[in-house]
Amino acid sequence: MVKIIRLRKGLDINLAGKAPRQKTAIGKAEEYALTPDTFVGVTPKVVVKEGERVKAGSALFVNKNCPQVSFASPVSGTVTAIERGERRKVLSVKVKADDQQEFVEFGVKEVSQLSADQVVESLLQAGLFGFINQLPYAVSTTPDTHPKGIFVSALRDKPLACDFEYEVKGQEDDFVAGLIALSKIAPTHLGLGIQPDLQAELFKRGIEKYVTVTVYDGKCPAGNVGVQVNHTDPVNKGEVVWMVEPTAVIFFGRLFRTGRVNMMRTIAIAGSEITEPAYADVMTGTPLTAILDRKMKHEDGVRIIQGNPLTGSQATKNDFLGAHTSTICVLPEGDHADELLGWIMPRWGQFSASRSYFSWLQNLWCFGKKKQYNLDARVKGGERHMIMSGEYDRVLPMDIYGEYLIKAIIAGDIDKMEQLGIYEVSPEDFALAEFVDSSKLELQKIVRNGLDMLRKENA
Repeated sequence: MVKIIRLRKGLDINLAGKAPRQKTAIGKAEEYALTPDTFVGVTPKVVVKEGERVKAGSALFVNKNCPQVSFASPVSGTVTAIERGERRKVLSVKVKADDQQEFVEFGVKEVSQLSADQVVESLLQAGLFGFINQLPYAVSTTPDTHPKGIFVSALRDKPLACDFEYEVKGQEDDFVAGLIALSKIAPTHLGLGIQPDLQAELFKRGIEKYVTVTVYDGKCPAGNVGVQVNHTDPVNKGEVVWMVEPTAVIFFGRLFRTGRVNMMRTIAIAGSEITEPAYADVMTGTPLTAILDRKMKHEDGVRIIQGNPLTGSQATKNDFLGAHTSTICVLPEGDHADELLGWIMPRWGQFSASRSYFSWLQNLWCFGKKKQYNLDARVKGGERHMIMSGEYDRVLPMDIYGEYLIKAIIAGDIDKMEQLGIYEVSPEDFALAEFVDSSKLELQKIVRNGLDMLRKENA
């Protein structure tokens, strides 16, 4: 029997430019790259040299603090560059792809017959274990942690986010195999939204025998793993849960079913500055130049985002598709916006969570369609003093005091941070609170700094 959890807090932002369920073709790129920054908490140590030949599945770098955890090349070819930044920080490892791809053969395995140690060892050998994150700290995990549970959220409800129900079509067997493999390690929880087609396909394959399926009925951020953990099995001090992005589960399933590392993924190319939003099948590490070629309305005055507009990171066309990126968004920057009388006008086309504009009247359903907003990247105001107004609580469906936790992090009070539930949160859990925050604080950055501080203190 499927458990249903209804969430009342949250906020849906209906942005213009959402990708319809259709695909566009993306040509092969000459060069691909794996970027360590996409694996949060990992200090990379490069294990290849420029000019060296690698296969798809060969290790490019390892976690310096846990050398067992390696990170596999998405393609076979020749290592062309190891780019470094300040203090010799590794920015990316580039590989010029072969015309004919070669793979490291890890062997086909029957996941139902594997033990927990065999699953972990297989993921470590293939360079895929680093795709697993953990709470607390919201970082890439290591095999010496012992999770009390593993959480996978197949509900993506942030604005312009890639629809996993569409992404997984034709790959259900890989997804189920990956879930079964994870269930060998620890009790595994799968979070879904109201997705009848996906539920039907998964139950047809008997997934309920291996994982606990929970349906979350509510507004964004119901799809956040942190929210689902909070409502299902909260994390206390000394406990660990693993979090796996659903596309990574597909990668795991492909590994066991084919014996090869295949990081091909379906992403959404979306945003109001995209001429024809659509989905595309691309390899992890593909240059954004190849993905966005002739797809942008304008080259200047736009912001390219790896991820969704709430939690994604700003990028350029010279960057490469991140390991956890399922959406590429292009929005107007807003530098040249000229609004008569600014905020004082009773605007009809601006989104407001507090009903400051009359446009809230258009948020109601009209002729079967909900109003779409064409928002730009402006902050619209400077940082102000923090006001304890309950703004965060209205969009944070978690049993924590969000505003008090942020104040404790800013003050550097570790005892208060622990008492207020910092072990349960990720930066993305505060994305909506950051959006509605009248104080214009960078809440996700503050939470990230707090988690890093706590991690360093407990090391």
